[in-house]
Amino acid sequence: MNSGTMLGKASISFSRPVYIQSCASVVGPKEGDGPLKNCFDMICDDPMFGEKKWEAAESAMQKEAAVLAIGKAGLTPDDIRFVFAGDLLAQTIASSFGIAEVGIPFFGLYGACSTMGESLSLGAIAVSAGYGHHILCATSSHFATAEKEFRFPLGYGCQRPLSATWTVTGSAACILSPEAPHPSEIVGSSLLRSTLGSVAITGITTGKVIDFGFRDSLNMGGCMAPAACDTIYRHFEDFGRSVNDYDAVLTGDLGVVGRQILLDLLKEKNIDLSSVHQDCGLLIYDNQKQDTHSGGSGCGCAASVLAAYILPRVVSGFWKRVLFVPTGAMLSKVSFNEGESVAGIAHGVVIEHISKETEV
Repeated sequence: MNSGTMLGKASISFSRPVYIQSCASVVGPKEGDGPLKNCFDMICDDPMFGEKKWEAAESAMQKEAAVLAIGKAGLTPDDIRFVFAGDLLAQTIASSFGIAEVGIPFFGLYGACSTMGESLSLGAIAVSAGYGHHILCATSSHFATAEKEFRFPLGYGCQRPLSATWTVTGSAACILSPEAPHPSEIVGSSLLRSTLGSVAITGITTGKVIDFGFRDSLNMGGCMAPAACDTIYRHFEDFGRSVNDYDAVLTGDLGVVGRQILLDLLKEKNIDLSSVHQDCGLLIYDNQKQDTHSGGSGCGCAASVLAAYILPRVVSGFWKRVLFVPTGAMLSKVSFNEGESVAGIAHGVVIEHISKETEV
């Protein structure tokens, strides 16, 4: 059994690393035209993914990411103990309809755009406690399904304010295990083991729901930034670390507006994050050329950037330790239409390069 140590009220430091054996990313055409176009495993030119409905398209995309990740690890669905997965849709139908076809025991999650952080956290806890040798963590989002669910049908042609983010059409999946991947098990182009070592989760900080009273559903960055600030601050406190202990701190999808709010809020707590901070919503699109206004968002934003950009940099040793903090806006069309505010949440996941000499 791989035990861990409780830190503070919401953090865990794993005594042995939880390895990420493989990952896979699948995105749509807009994401495939962005700065990370050469990093994704699959770019589909058809945003419908061969389906007749937007929701079915998202399910197909998430299933494809899961199957790719399983195959890269040299596994079959029968080797996977549990799936932790979720999406933005009501009753998480994109995940339940997509993953259900793979035939793996399923836990459906809803953390809004922070879902990949929630999935990795719960998966790491399960692996650490000895309740599964291989755990699949996945999530997805689709521009059209999110607009239909939370805002307006695409045909309505609503004008978007500059604070709005663009929901990423993308999905990603990771396989967690107590063991580092063996070279013979690695299949595909996104290797999560190199001659230098592997990549693993070594700690988590679970987010709290933070409500600053925002009611603007087209300014998700402003709604989520206070939650990101709270999680990052508590993480540093719980682990006794500072900005200097991380090569990068990557938030999920705050965009232009939310990023500045986050940096300002942390400065009030005497933390200057600007030297190491990056935001997945600003990495996945070229805001000048692709007209996404404030950047990218959606469950698939942080997840696909994690699989395509962050993890390869960690396994190569370019980054030794990063803090991955996907952020989510906790609202539904019911709560928003009833005048409720939009609270935020952010989950912190410590991801480290484990050298070949120290692999357990």
